[in-house]
Amino acid sequence: MLFEFMQVTQKQHYTPEEYLALEERAEYKSEYIDGEIIPMAGGTANHNQLTLNFSTELNFAFKKQNYRVFMSDMRLWIPQHRIYTYPDVMIVAGEPEFFNNRTDMITNPQVIIEVLSKSTQEYDREGKFHVYRTIDTFAEYLLIDQTQIRVGQYSKTGKKHWSFSEYDEEDKVISLATVPFEISLQDLYNKISFEVVEQSDNA
Repeated sequence: MLFEFMQVTQKQHYTPEEYLALEERAEYKSEYIDGEIIPMAGGTANHNQLTLNFSTELNFAFKKQNYRVFMSDMRLWIPQHRIYTYPDVMIVAGEPEFFNNRTDMITNPQVIIEVLSKSTQEYDREGKFHVYRTIDTFAEYLLIDQTQIRVGQYSKTGKKHWSFSEYDEEDKVISLATVPFEISLQDLYNKISFEVVEQSDNA
């Protein structure tokens, strides 16, 4: 099964409309996967800091460029798999395309960044990457480890062809392949403490 990595906590099936109505009233975010609603776990300090570090650098770099940066409160709709999800960071080239004219969900990310958690890292690497590739505009994927200095980068080189690079040294610089942006691992992992024992994960 495509989503064998996710622990489904609710067996009842919902329509997309029912999910959106429930999500508007919910205290915590949940993903929607083809009829199933899956609660998202809370985030760690490292997860939050890495997301903030990357987003802040992106927002500054794109201040006068035609790119938009969205963090984890923006919902992504993937119609081919009937999925609503919340990537940690998304980059949109030009104007965002909103699904059903709702400004809380987009359909056209070019770059997606996920911070890995112990409970979902295999799902992020395989399951999510599989469904993200059905998005026409999607061309680059970064996976950031929060337990050590390590970042995986996938970039699209042709139809059904992707290249992979890995970074694991603090003095290295990550250059995005599809947008004009680079960040050092030193800046990305600024204020990250690997000694802290984290008690919760984030999808």
